[in-house]
Amino acid sequence: MRILVVTATAAEVAPLTAGLESCGRADGQIARGPRGARHIDVLSTGVGMVAMGVRTSRALLSATYDLVLNLGVCGSFRQDLAPGTVVHVIADLLPELGAEDGDAFLSAHELRLLGEDEFPFQSGELRNVNPPDNHVLRQLRTVRGITVNTVHGNAASIARTVERVDPDVESMEGAAFMYACLVAGVPFAQVRAVSNAVERRHRAAWKLREAIDALGDAAFAIIDRA
Repeated sequence: MRILVVTATAAEVAPLTAGLESCGRADGQIARGPRGARHIDVLSTGVGMVAMGVRTSRALLSATYDLVLNLGVCGSFRQDLAPGTVVHVIADLLPELGAEDGDAFLSAHELRLLGEDEFPFQSGELRNVNPPDNHVLRQLRTVRGITVNTVHGNAASIARTVERVDPDVESMEGAAFMYACLVAGVPFAQVRAVSNAVERRHRAAWKLREAIDALGDAAFAIIDRA
């Protein structure tokens, strides 16, 4: 089985790459190594939607994969999604894609620049309706994410976003990854670990190490059951 793991930064998947046998590096951003009978490619794209979308698409055009996983950390809008919680993002959307109209915001769908169900969107969202049949993946809490260029750190903008789209988590790359995989028609999953609450920036409260360790454990479990 050939598996592609996609991450924004190598640090987010450091436990995974450390656990690969004879991990080598090829093609710039891709680290390669076996895990048992599974061949793992780990692609570090760089931060943000543009880097994630372009480099994921390029990787999917360059090779054929049986499974594609996006692994990374995220911020949580929910008190019951505490730091260290690993989630499966099955729907993601782009809340910044649109136009301001005074104090109002009009989405690209409301502007009719995109149809609500124009491929690969479904009701304005990017959805993973056929995730991989994986026992470990099925045990993870499923959530709805948003992907942003600027992570939220202002109480007023957080409140507006919650009122408008009511997300569970946020990242800077998830929707771009899902878009690329939906277009390519490959089996995929976006799996993230909560590193912090979405609030005014308070880095001292982040649990980044704990999130990365939990993500690594989940990644090994998913891959070993693939």
